[in-house]
Amino acid sequence: DRAYNIQKGCQGMLEYAVLYHSETGNTAKIASAIFSQLPGKSKDLMQINLSEPIPEAAVYFVGFSVNRGTCCMEVADLLSELHEKKVSLFATCGANPIPEYIKEVESKVKVWLDDDNEYGGFFLCQGRMQAKARDRWERIRNKENARHIDAMLRNFEEAKLHPSTEDLKNAIEFAKARI
Repeated sequence: DRAYNIQKGCQGMLEYAVLYHSETGNTAKIASAIFSQLPGKSKDLMQINLSEPIPEAAVYFVGFSVNRGTCCMEVADLLSELHEKKVSLFATCGANPIPEYIKEVESKVKVWLDDDNEYGGFFLCQGRMQAKARDRWERIRNKENARHIDAMLRNFEEAKLHPSTEDLKNAIEFAKARI
């Protein structure tokens, strides 16, 4: 049974906490961009880690890498432990996120948040993928799946350009609208 130690009242509650789980560094870039634009000094930026206490804050921005259309269990566990907070979600994924996919991911992750929280919305942008994904697609490519695999390889090349400057700007605007 995993539980996060959310530090309550130790040194007062922070105004903002930007917490993230990043596998390739994409989500960490978005988290840093959001953090840099939060006002004041009552804020913290940290990678989600079960061994580290989570600071108590009034407003949380929680980020993750999308894997199989949802977040990892570390993020789900953290979200389920937040109560009576303002919580906004952000994420990166290798696929080019279309509106239907964004809504699907959001609905799968949002279920972990208790209804006593004030939900601030979801931001998702594309991020670069690990080379092993391209290598796997190239290995399994054959005559029957060539069209599909070629589309995946083109997407892989497009994803190398993300998160872009525009993605970071959009993440900052998303955050500013929620503070």
